[in-house]
Amino acid sequence: MSWDEWEHLKSEAAERQSTRMQMNQVPAGPGGGEGGGQGDLVVNQDDLGAVGNEAFILHDHLRRQGDIAGAGMDKNGSGSSMQAAASLKGCNFGLGFALETTVSMWESQLRSLLQACAHISNHLDYSKALHANDEAQIAASVRQRNGETVPVSRLNEYFK
Repeated sequence: MSWDEWEHLKSEAAERQSTRMQMNQVPAGPGGGEGGGQGDLVVNQDDLGAVGNEAFILHDHLRRQGDIAGAGMDKNGSGSSMQAAASLKGCNFGLGFALETTVSMWESQLRSLLQACAHISNHLDYSKALHANDEAQIAASVRQRNGETVPVSRLNEYFK
């Protein structure tokens, strides 16, 4: 293909392109805007509570059962795995250094995982309480003149 032919094809393609703006749309139907159904993201208070509770349970199990560094602790506070690593290192086995590194990495990863579980549990509890408070404030502020709440169908009219 020659350069002139390429330039000609580019100009033809540009002429066919419309200069108006075109917006992509979400198809109507389930999860797609105009279908009359609910949106994709729906979270109930019970759902948040269940996830937060599972995160709390996981945190508790990990805290009690995941501490391999502290298992079999001696009077100096060294666990059996670290005692084994020290013993192996004392005999000049490379496995001692590897075991010590493994225990250190395990402790680091366990702390990160425990922190993540606690964060999820605490955040969901906080979100649940915050959204309940927001809902109460919105319900109190969106009232008709006679003090009754404004129905959702009436609110939808304002957003059309």
